[in-house]
Amino acid sequence: MFNIILFGPPGSGKGTQSARLVEQYGLIHLSTGDLLRSEISRKTALGMEAKAIMDRGELVPDAVVVGMIASALDHNPMAKGFLFDGFPRTVAQSEALDNLLHQKKTSIGVVLAMQVSEEELVKRLLNRGLTSGRSDDNSEEVVRARIVEYHKKTSVVADYYRKFDKVVEIKGEGSVEEILLLLCSEIDKRLSN
Repeated sequence: MFNIILFGPPGSGKGTQSARLVEQYGLIHLSTGDLLRSEISRKTALGMEAKAIMDRGELVPDAVVVGMIASALDHNPMAKGFLFDGFPRTVAQSEALDNLLHQKKTSIGVVLAMQVSEEELVKRLLNRGLTSGRSDDNSEEVVRARIVEYHKKTSVVADYYRKFDKVVEIKGEGSVEEILLLLCSEIDKRLSN
């Protein structure tokens, strides 16, 4: 089983590249937002717990999110691997994910960190805001604040995985195909080892 964390600020192309990597390598895409919505819609115990927490305006605790990931792993025993998108976001989540994967006799194979200049991110997000209907993509001030917040919170996760020599920075500017080739090259190197 080969597991990937795809990392990058808002507008870096994670969604676009996730879909391609999942298709190319036969991975299962694990987005914590999608997992939460799925558990809630299926009215599972974890989903109902998460819904109650979210209804109070609180963040879903790591233990609940990790429980949902454990459930997804258990429901896909024949998976070739998983692509984690939007998780982990803290060192505690990174450690919890590593412990869970260790219990399942697997680990993170690589952390692919998409590198895109702030000016390019702002341009992409404002363009996306013209068609997406997302209010957080309509204001340059809000977009810049989201990028700063991303770097503040997630740099510690990259630092955590750097200790294990798992982080590879990928130039996230260029055509979708050029970026995909860079991502695949890094994955293929690790798969052949």
